[in-house]
Amino acid sequence: MDDILLRADEGAVAVLVLNQPAKLNALSTPMLHALSAQLDAVAADPALRVLVIRAEGKAFCAGHDLKEIQSAREASDGGAQAFATLFALCATVMQKIAALPKPVIAEVQGIATAAGCQLAATCDMVVAADHARFGVNGVNIGLFCSTPIVALSRKIPQSAAFELAATGEFLSAARAQTLGLVNRVASPEALHAETMALAQKLAQKLPAALSIGKAAFAAQSGQTLPQAYAAAGAAMVENLLDAGTNEGITAFLEKRPPNWQ
Repeated sequence: MDDILLRADEGAVAVLVLNQPAKLNALSTPMLHALSAQLDAVAADPALRVLVIRAEGKAFCAGHDLKEIQSAREASDGGAQAFATLFALCATVMQKIAALPKPVIAEVQGIATAAGCQLAATCDMVVAADHARFGVNGVNIGLFCSTPIVALSRKIPQSAAFELAATGEFLSAARAQTLGLVNRVASPEALHAETMALAQKLAQKLPAALSIGKAAFAAQSGQTLPQAYAAAGAAMVENLLDAGTNEGITAFLEKRPPNWQ
């Protein structure tokens, strides 16, 4: 695999590292393809229970590669097909993260802008450095962040998401935590340790429970109350029928740790 994306797993936690700091870890076509392939690999590996996405350099991810976008304008259609292909590929990657049957944590050490903010918001949880900033600020260069706002508006209030996209302003890590985009804030020095502590805590849970629960959480969101309870109830039944859940409940009743090996 090209070294623009690295794997640095820690036990049962898969760690993907965006590794193109000179380009602010932009979501170029090669980066998106690399992410797509690694998401498939992580999904297929039963030994991996949690995924962390982090980055090298001062930026977590500054969005799409604008030089790549501008070069596509040289095509006879002005870039229309290339743009459509790029956004379809990005949407596929984001949906793979959402559908991954394992929790995904974004470790944000710097700016996360435009599609980079989309990437962070698509993850199940975000741990951010206290100086990190988040924005969907394409409007500042004349491009409203319509695709990034899909993920962002599902994490924070819609009025706040629209304001960010319309003004191009940044959120501090503290404000992002208040709005619900960020779960935990840490100093830069403690960021990775804080992220891994959360990841390791998740890795100790029954994988089937987290997999079923993540899917159920997504399925009930946005549904009517009866539809949400129907989806959640079906997930509870599926979860209870798992052998590991039987062991977990039995262990609790017998006042011993569950044997999930």
